[in-house]
Amino acid sequence: MENCQFLGLRKFPYLFVQFRTILHHYFKIILLSVLTFQPTFDTKILKPIMAASNSHTTCKNFYIFGSNISFSKSPILHQAAFKHHKLPHSYEIHQTPSTEPLAELINAPNFGGASVTMPHKLDISTYCSEISSDAKIIGAINTLVVIRDGSGKRIGLQGDNSDWSGLVSCLNSKEKDVLREARTGLVIGAGGASRAALYALFKLGIRDIYLANRTQSNAEKIAQEFSALFPITVLPNLKAFEEHGVKPEIIIGTIPADVTSVEDFSGSLFAADKGICVDMAYKPRDTHLLKVAMGREGWATVTGVEVLLAQAYVQSELWLGLPAPKEEMARALEELDLRSEASEGASGKL
Repeated sequence: MENCQFLGLRKFPYLFVQFRTILHHYFKIILLSVLTFQPTFDTKILKPIMAASNSHTTCKNFYIFGSNISFSKSPILHQAAFKHHKLPHSYEIHQTPSTEPLAELINAPNFGGASVTMPHKLDISTYCSEISSDAKIIGAINTLVVIRDGSGKRIGLQGDNSDWSGLVSCLNSKEKDVLREARTGLVIGAGGASRAALYALFKLGIRDIYLANRTQSNAEKIAQEFSALFPITVLPNLKAFEEHGVKPEIIIGTIPADVTSVEDFSGSLFAADKGICVDMAYKPRDTHLLKVAMGREGWATVTGVEVLLAQAYVQSELWLGLPAPKEEMARALEELDLRSEASEGASGKL
């Protein structure tokens, strides 16, 4: 056998035949294993793939769950994303004082996901088969993500939080030198949004974090819940900064704009030479807090509308597994605001 030179077996044709038989046998075993292999990846790794398989098939219904949310801008944002990706999905406002009536919508086969706002950010967890590590730490859920396998079959529901990552994205888009040098951060208010703001400061590397709230006990409760991860200094009011000699470089407001005045934010609050001020309230766009910050040289501002957009981009990508069409979503919101202003102006003339 002239061709029996493999592995020096030319002089031993019998051994060569035996060796070839053994190789053939094990090749069949390996091939069979490959063809029948079923991976068991972590659902977090596969989530974008699962979302994508869900996005391009049948119509799915998305919602925003909350109370007193008839003014929500979320529908116009996500409908713009669906339109851009040529998807047949819907996004609707669903108001309810409790989470109990939501079972039918969430368990429906065509449920695609949901935004969650107050007062349901805690109670909505009862519907979740898993909760992201960020949402667990923050203690609040603002996004429901349906988890599906490769065939599109629903296998779970994850609670997540996009508020903190939206804040981080907004802050990173501003003055880079401020973020690099910032050591002190302040969160105003101790409601649900304050948790995401505190976590965002921590993720940005801010280590001297202060929380100011009129009801000090509420702020102390939140500080205690975060104490295992990072310390928070609680202040009874904003004037206490003068006593402590603190000059925050990042300030995040988390309270409704209509319960404050410009006078609330005067004094030494903006004593730092430069900084970034964020207000998560977006009605009106230029809140009292932002107006004061705009009048201080060296301070950049982030509106609540910017935060709303940033967290909506995150939600869209979690649901669809596709890049958020940021320009289209921002344009849709701008057009909505222009229509609202025109409508209010027309009403004022009557």
